Amino acid sequence: MNLWHDFKTNNQNLIYKWTHYFPIYERHLKAWQGKTVTIMEIGVSKGGSLQMWQRYLGPLATIVGLDIDPNCAKLSNPQDNIHVRIGNQSNINFLQRVLDEFGTPDIIIDDGSHKMTDINQSFAFLYPKLSKNGIYLVEDLHTAYWSEFGGEVTNPNTFINVSKNLIDQLNADHSRGAVESNFFTKNTFSINYYDSVVVFERGTIPNKNAQKIGN
Repeated sequence: MNLWHDFKTNNQNLIYKWTHYFPIYERHLKAWQGKTVTIMEIGVSKGGSLQMWQRYLGPLATIVGLDIDPNCAKLSNPQDNIHVRIGNQSNINFLQRVLDEFGTPDIIIDDGSHKMTDINQSFAFLYPKLSKNGIYLVEDLHTAYWSEFGGEVTNPNTFINVSKNLIDQLNADHSRGAVESNFFTKNTFSINYYDSVVVFERGTIPNKNAQKIGN
């Protein structure tokens, strides 16, 4: 199934996405198609993307949408394994209740408030809860440069700048003690940067070594 074609031919609930996101989705989510997978999307809006993920990932997928707007609750459709829960994405008690109900997520997409404080708090709490080979995708990060969302180039607390520091944590084992190895170091395989999107791939590298093989 081609996700772009699905988007262009959508005749169900409204989907509102930047068009250049679709190759990103395909690159990072394709491997999960047809598998038992739990995807959590922060930000429900009209519910169209929840339906899109269900079509794309297949009948074994559990789709969980989170939104602060109570009106989104009506977009739940348990028959299609689409579930919507109402709460604030920066409220860790709410997030924990969702995890208790649906278990460990394999994919998290933050398309919520787009405010830096909310993005940071959601990531700090949810990233360690992600499955060991999971995907955490934060989109619409152009707001990291907009003051009304808590953004600006020189603000160290924007998610873009927070994620830049995570590059050093990813490489901490090679820093000769300058950067302390931590959970992120041990449980992250990659950080991928795109226009307005950052994608984290969970994973471990059991043996970090270089080998010489051959004559």
